[in-house]
Amino acid sequence: MADLPWWAYILAAAVLTHCTIAAVTIFLHRHQAHRAISLHPLVSHVFRFWLWLTTGIVTREWVAIHRKHHARVETPHDPHSPQVVGIQRVLFGGIFLYQREARNKTTLEEYGVGTPNDWIERNCYARFRNLGILLMLLVDVFVFGPGAGLLIWVVQMLWIPFWAAGVINGLGHWWGYRNYELPDASHNLTPWGLFIGGEELHNNHHAFAASAKFAARRFEIDLGWIYICLLSSLRLAAIHKTPPAVIRREGRLHCDTETLRAVIANRFDITSRFTREVLRKVCREETKRNRKLQSGQRLILQRAVGLVQKESRGLNIAARRHLQTALELSPRLAATYQAKIRLQAIWGRSTANSDLLLQQLEDWCNRAESSGIEALREFAFQLRGYRLIEI
Repeated sequence: MADLPWWAYILAAAVLTHCTIAAVTIFLHRHQAHRAISLHPLVSHVFRFWLWLTTGIVTREWVAIHRKHHARVETPHDPHSPQVVGIQRVLFGGIFLYQREARNKTTLEEYGVGTPNDWIERNCYARFRNLGILLMLLVDVFVFGPGAGLLIWVVQMLWIPFWAAGVINGLGHWWGYRNYELPDASHNLTPWGLFIGGEELHNNHHAFAASAKFAARRFEIDLGWIYICLLSSLRLAAIHKTPPAVIRREGRLHCDTETLRAVIANRFDITSRFTREVLRKVCREETKRNRKLQSGQRLILQRAVGLVQKESRGLNIAARRHLQTALELSPRLAATYQAKIRLQAIWGRSTANSDLLLQQLEDWCNRAESSGIEALREFAFQLRGYRLIEI
């Protein structure tokens, strides 16, 4: 039994809970649910054993529920959407939503394909899910003493139900910032994914669900990705997919198949960049240029960009009317907005003939360049040079 100073017990609890976070984000989430990485069998089983000790999670259940969340996001069939059942119910009772969905055999059969089903999974981890957490209690009490050991164990038992099932599934679909304009309500909670292993970058994850890397912008940090890179350098993990990366080829006068592939693969980033770099610039220019606007009309124009960013999730009647008023105040802003709609329509028809899509993309660029709107012309010029790169 260890006799440690108070800060050592806090450090021990922090290390133990962080190991569990790492197991959830690396093994359950990126390896099992999305197949973004492969893990060495030994590493994989260490994670499985640790999760059995610290959470009692059955891999098949967690994976099936998470895959269903992505497939049915923000609908009544989503197992844990705060947009449907309310933020408080997910934030403070997310674990109960998991338990309810885990009893749905249809969910497990449809979405739990490819998860471990070996002897130890069937006869130990799944059959005696509570035995692991009881063993963890005995170990904690033996190592840290009855009082401190019990307290550390309680923290371990609450860690994943609150931070993963509650905060990520709850606040991650309620509050934060968004890099990508997606039809769901996913948000990044913070750009520094350190505390919950990178899961804080939830909007990025929903944009590229099959990616092993969650960080998308230069200032964002994904601690889980750092661990995966370390495992990869030790040949204990193989990375299968990351977000699409593009380069711009200078001097391109026409779109080609490389451009089309890059635009469709990177459509979420292109949509967000269009709003930030084109619509926002045109909106600022219109606000400064038209001095006849009243203060209320200026405010309407200034709010227009924010409404466009939220439009993918649906606007209420008042917001829709507000956006329409802004577009009526500025023909240039309206033309830019319509250009964005037409661009999105191209990859909305991504199953069409590639030659037809390429011609539509070329026509869009030509129309943008002849619009007389400098920000739109510059964006079209950059778009022509897009090409995917392998990383």
